[in-house]
Amino acid sequence: MDTIAAISTPMGEGGISVIRVSGPEAITAADRIFASKSKLVDVPSHTVHYGHIRDASSGERIDEVLVTVMRAPRSFTMEDVVEIGCHGGMVSVKKTLDALLSHEVRLAEPGEFTKRAFLNGRIDLAQAEAVIDLIRAKSDKAFSIALKQVEGTLSKKIGRIRFALIELMAHIEVNIDYPEHDVESLTNAFIKDKCAAAILEVGGLLKAANQGKLIREGIETAIVGSPNVGKSSLLNTLAQMNRAIVTDIPGTTRDVIEEYVTIAGIPLKLLDTAGIRETSDVVERIGVERSKAALAEADLVLLVLDGSRAMLPEEKELLERLRERQLIVIVNKSDLTQELDLAEVRELASAAQVVELSALTENGLESLEKAIADLFFSGSLEAADFTYVSNVRHIQLLKAALASLEEAVQAAELFTPIDMIQIDIRTAWEKLGEVIGDSAPDSLLDQIFSQFCLGK
Repeated sequence: MDTIAAISTPMGEGGISVIRVSGPEAITAADRIFASKSKLVDVPSHTVHYGHIRDASSGERIDEVLVTVMRAPRSFTMEDVVEIGCHGGMVSVKKTLDALLSHEVRLAEPGEFTKRAFLNGRIDLAQAEAVIDLIRAKSDKAFSIALKQVEGTLSKKIGRIRFALIELMAHIEVNIDYPEHDVESLTNAFIKDKCAAAILEVGGLLKAANQGKLIREGIETAIVGSPNVGKSSLLNTLAQMNRAIVTDIPGTTRDVIEEYVTIAGIPLKLLDTAGIRETSDVVERIGVERSKAALAEADLVLLVLDGSRAMLPEEKELLERLRERQLIVIVNKSDLTQELDLAEVRELASAAQVVELSALTENGLESLEKAIADLFFSGSLEAADFTYVSNVRHIQLLKAALASLEEAVQAAELFTPIDMIQIDIRTAWEKLGEVIGDSAPDSLLDQIFSQFCLGK
């Protein structure tokens, strides 16, 4: 492989910027632009060295740096790796990278360092994809799930299931090829038992897949209601910052405002929408249409009502229309004298939870958090050591593997010849292999690693 380099830290001003170099010429190329007491080609692995970066042609001093050397195979990519710690800033880091690229080093493609770690066998595909989730995690729980997958918890579980299936296929092959030998009795009941065990394992992974997906991506939550009921105040309270403008003038919010918050350990993508009402204002009308679009796509709807007044006819209509959705009705302004008929609200809300709170005083927010947890996670998440599946690609492959295993069981119940049953078992084994990258096509690898940033 050739040698690649990229800036691994975000561009802009900061304390330090790091340039990562990986490949057979990584140490030699860095040596050509690094001035220090020691040559990098002579230093031990996993050591840090102080010096200066110089332009090889002009001799101009570019920056004062610390250089870390990691020799193969004890590095992230399992290749020789050099990391150059420059002063943070646009100019110094770009000059250092340009100096490297002039010495048989090319700019890395997005995700190419992680791709090399996968191709060189340091991590499997599921672990590589978890690196993206680790970077993009929006809550402690999402970070924890991603970290466990980077460490290989999902991969190990998939590996155990595949090992059991390959053992079953080996028994079938022996039975087919050497029927005269007195091998372990391989009956349809035996196949059913083995497949049932695999179904239980795969089913267990899929059981909490929806929770894992929500933890990873966040619950898209639309805050809707009539103008001036406190939607923007609720967003600001949940976000603990003045994210949206709050006034007594109806129709202040003209567009959909997005903000991520964490409630009960779960990321919520809050969408503060324009008040839904009939209006002659052209700009507000556009905002109302965008509110309706956000409402249609949301996983969760928080319908905000004003507890200090009676429900409007359009609010009753909206409540009746939304009660089949994942809905929580919020009766806001509980700090004021209450005029809203709660019995009527609960009747119209049907099975939806009704929460009374004050966005101003924050009284009742705990009840809202509990209502969200109850709605999506039966009140709590699984234990910390539970293996969550959150990647959509993984979920689809696990579903396909489960379907093949169920077909194998059905075939066994119909006394189908075992060599035909083996086809379904092998399909399940292959689908599980795609999760960890044992049988992933190059086009899939390119698609996955293109999602990474440069330098990762």
